[in-house]
Amino acid sequence: MPQTTQSGLRRFVRSKRLNAALAWLFVGFLAAVATGSVVANGDLVWGGFAGIVAILTVVPALAFRDAQAMLPWEVVALASFPLVARVLVRGQTIGGLTFSGRVSTYLAVAAVALIIAVELDVFTPVRMNHSFAVFFVVIATMAAAGVWAVVQWLSDLYLGTRLLLNGRPEEVIETALMWDFVAATVAGLVAGLVFEYYFRRRAEPKQRLPTEVVEAAEIVDPKGGGSR
Repeated sequence: MPQTTQSGLRRFVRSKRLNAALAWLFVGFLAAVATGSVVANGDLVWGGFAGIVAILTVVPALAFRDAQAMLPWEVVALASFPLVARVLVRGQTIGGLTFSGRVSTYLAVAAVALIIAVELDVFTPVRMNHSFAVFFVVIATMAAAGVWAVVQWLSDLYLGTRLLLNGRPEEVIETALMWDFVAATVAGLVAGLVFEYYFRRRAEPKQRLPTEVVEAAEIVDPKGGGSR
């Protein structure tokens, strides 16, 4: 009986329909955050970020024209977490550490890199060895952090926000920006380890996809073997 229960639980966790339903639920949340940020708060930058994450998430479903061709729901949940944290814990102090929009920024850029890495690994023929998988996520996070810094700078110049250019001396802004890149790199390293040791080795995302999508993405082992 315990073995049957465990087997049933494993099938439940890896259910294609459940995975797709949860992933789409988080996509709906991201879309709501994007709309609310722009319409209610006038926050085009973070609203745009939420929209980009939602679009990246649904790329496989659109590409394969199959609503069940979704990322593992855990990936979408991790990508949604920075937006939740920005709303709920911004400015809150826990154990002497003050959470702010900057903390959620580090998590956000790492989440984007994680989405890209998982999509490449699951939905394309691209294959990465263990060390390169971690390295790729770190580099992708650093690139995302650079793009995010440029977006904030352009927003300050043309939208009148005060994300970077907020009256501080130029050298202070540059120093803070460098530390932001350092923090984003650390977050990318954590995301890379999560990608390698959970999503590639334990989550087995290919078992949550329709057979047609698996075959189209060429992720089935031609020798009939197990996970890579």
